[in-house]
Amino acid sequence: MRTPARPPLDGLKKRLERSRAEREREPRDGFLRETFVLPRPDARLKAKEWFERFPKQAYWTEIESWFERPGDVIEFTMRRLPAAD
Repeated sequence: MRTPARPPLDGLKKRLERSRAEREREPRDGFLRETFVLPRPDARLKAKEWFERFPKQAYWTEIESWFERPGDVIEFTMRRLPAAD
């Protein structure tokens, strides 16, 4: 009886390489970050939502960076700890 041939692992290898490359780009400081690009009123609401959901005192939540884009659009990155300790 013949054993079946191994399936090709090209897809899996590509996925692993991509995942590892993404992790290398991320800072290893323990913070979770999310970047948003929203019109100014929506950006304010999103930041307020983050501060209500993840209080600054417990999660060290902050707006890490922000930029004004053309058309009154704000690009900003929110940062917080993964859990409140």
